[in-house]
Parts: sequence; structure tokens; C-alpha cells
Amino acid sequence: MTTPSLYFQSSGPVNALTIVFLHGGGGESWMWNLVIQHLADYHCLAADLPEHGQSRHIAPFSMGLAAEKVADLIHAQAHGGKASVVGLSEGAQVTVQLLATAPELVSKAIVSSALLRPMSGMGWASSPAIIAWTYRMSIPPLINNDWWIRLNMKYATGIPDEYYAEFKRSFQATTEAQFVNLMLANQTYRLPKGLEQATAPTLALAGKKEYAAMKQSVRDLVAALPNAKGGLINLGKKFSMANEHNWALATPKLFAQTVRAWINGKAM
Repeated sequence: MTTPSLYFQSSGPVNALTIVFLHGGGGESWMWNLVIQHLADYHCLAADLPEHGQSRHIAPFSMGLAAEKVADLIHAQAHGGKASVVGLSEGAQVTVQLLATAPELVSKAIVSSALLRPMSGMGWASSPAIIAWTYRMSIPPLINNDWWIRLNMKYATGIPDEYYAEFKRSFQATTEAQFVNLMLANQTYRLPKGLEQATAPTLALAGKKEYAAMKQSVRDLVAALPNAKGGLINLGKKFSMANEHNWALATPKLFAQTVRAWINGKAM
């Protein structure tokens, strides 16, 4: 039986190198629109991951399922059957899983803020029942409160105000099952087996202001991969920790420049 394919947006020249963009948890392919505008000379594929956007029917979300579906997308759509893969947050975790399970499909990778260690104070996020309770207390009562949605968008996720319409739509579409599956997958994901087979040059990043577990995850990934380099994103004082986590949205031109430099083999 054929399983559904991921929804994706495609742009760029028909013969150019392919870049696959994987968004963070709760987001959708729209998160990459401004980044892709700065990479118009590449063939860009921005996917909606399982249980997100127009791939919401592919469920339940797991890193394994998401990596499998991204592998199918690369097989079907990437020029030459391989792609550079760029993942942010939960999309970065999916990228790590893809490197472990289908390394032959990845020519180069950027892994930005992939959590691979337990977060201090987040032990409750390994319990589906507690995650579900958190959803019921924090989302349905405020699902139509524009002020609260804007506050959450700015301070919790660091997403600029110009994305409000897209963020609100994604937020209001979040179901309890999706919330539980995403939180559980994100908070319990650890370094997978098989990364020693992934020879694609990989750039692992995290924000300088991010939590220690996130920065240590960069070091863990660099140690596990045979051809990886790590670094910290420092956007300066006027940017928050959330901005540095979602820097593809806060500074899309800088993010695109980083992608271009890494793909072109220039020193970072």
C-alpha cells in the first residue's frame, strides 16, 4: 500500500543543485519563504513535515517517519537523487535522523538547534498525559486571543511580526494529538545509531544564547559524525534567545548566506 507523500513547495532552475528545507515543530514550509528568495539560483524544496500544514494527514509524527518521508521526497524530486538538507529545530532533528538512516541521499547538511540531550526542567515532556494536560490548559482557552498569540510568537518562538497570519493559522490548527506527538518526539530524541556512516559535510549550529543542552548537542553531533563542524550563532544584544533559535526567520539573509557558503565549500 502506497503511503501519502509530503506536501512541498518547489522553486528554482530545473538543473540546479537541490536544497531541502525542514521547518521547526509547529511550523510549516512558509517559514523558509524569505530564505529561499535569497537562494533563487538553487532548486529549493520546502516540505511540510508529518502532522504539519498540508502534510497533517501523515501521522503520528515521529523522527523516523519524518526522515522516511523526506528520503522519499529526495528520491522523487531532488536533482540527481541527492540533496543538501537544511533543518531547523525539530527539522534539524529530522535531518540528524536522515543522516543516520539514509546518508547516501545527503550531499551536505546544516543542522541548526537539534536538541539531542535532556533539557533541564523538562522531564514532564516525556509523559504524554502531562503534555496533553499542558495543551488543554494553554491552547484551547486562548486559541482566538490575538494578543496572546502575538505574545507567544514574539517571546516564545522569536518569530517576527510579519509572519503573524501564517503563525496564527498554524497555531490554531494545532490539535492535542499533534502537540503531544511533537513535544514527545522533540524532548526524547537522542543521538541515533548509524551516524558514523554519514560522510556528508555537516555544519552543526546553535544560538549562543540557547540553553546548555542545545549547545552540548552541537558538540555531541560533531563528535558522532566523521565530517562535521560546529559553531554558535551570535546575533548580538538586540536579538533574544528565541531569535537565535529561529534565526532563519529573524535574519533570513544571513541564514541564506550561511547556507550558500556551506554548500559552496567556503570556510565558516
